[in-house]
Amino acid sequence: MIHAHVLEDFDDQTIAKLRSNLMASVQLTNGSEIPPGIHILIGGRPTREQLAACPNLRAIIVPWAGVPENTRDLLHDFPQVTVHNLHHNAAATAEMALALLFAAAKFIVPLDQKLRANDWTPRYAPSRSIGLDGKTALIIGYGQIGQRVGRVCRALGMSVIATRRQQLESDDVAEVHSTSDLPQLLPRAQVLIITAPLTPETRGLIGEKELAALPRGAVLVNVGRGTIVDEAALYQALKNGPLAAAGLDVWYNYPKDEASQANTPPSQYPFGELDNVVLSPHRGGDEMDIDMARMQHLADLLNAAARGDEMPNRVNIEAGY
Repeated sequence: MIHAHVLEDFDDQTIAKLRSNLMASVQLTNGSEIPPGIHILIGGRPTREQLAACPNLRAIIVPWAGVPENTRDLLHDFPQVTVHNLHHNAAATAEMALALLFAAAKFIVPLDQKLRANDWTPRYAPSRSIGLDGKTALIIGYGQIGQRVGRVCRALGMSVIATRRQQLESDDVAEVHSTSDLPQLLPRAQVLIITAPLTPETRGLIGEKELAALPRGAVLVNVGRGTIVDEAALYQALKNGPLAAAGLDVWYNYPKDEASQANTPPSQYPFGELDNVVLSPHRGGDEMDIDMARMQHLADLLNAAARGDEMPNRVNIEAGY
């Protein structure tokens, strides 16, 4: 019997969905109070006290992609506990990356805003639309999300190059490199798409120097984490060049509580004043019924543990993913 406990505040319907997909040999509890004897903890931000109160704990499942920095630091003190992610929303996040790419490259937002005001003048002005066919896309983070994005880019007639920490052989979609090759790759990329997690290695990976290395008129899309790209450098590159446009789903400043949700700027810089930026409030991995998919993927991990199999999606705490 495996005893798993859910710390996250999922509603009753979501918990019921999880229970319905579990083997009989998985005991499931949920709530802020952790019962004794649990083997697997499901939550992204456990406290030191919670972990110390679980002497039989074998694993933590963070029920999303990535591991919060504070959690990663804490788990260095619990080396006997393995850490696992869920990748249930890889398709949704890849689709958001592509939506942002198209919207940014085709300047959909300013065109939409003008026509909502019955203003047709953009139709008769020189076009700002950026063609993608024949261009090169550089994907930073060629994992489950990046590989999905790469396949679509290739289908559009683009060349695809990619980086990842653990280099794979190049496949039939992308020419794959290690992250250390980034300085040689940036000048080739008319489109830069960031799908990597935030780790000590990726924090600040793209700064003023890297943005300047891109061909003038490049498009940047970020669905990874905001601080992978230097905030000031990104704003200046969009305001003054060399970037022509960007689609951003991840940011530098988030609401601290429910009261601040309706009035929190996503950055200290006024990205919202730039008409060459598409802004999205970190919803890339969300879609209708996404929690149902989350519960199915979570059940797959718990059932693997109940069978005595190795749980998938193990995180390398040192690397951060």
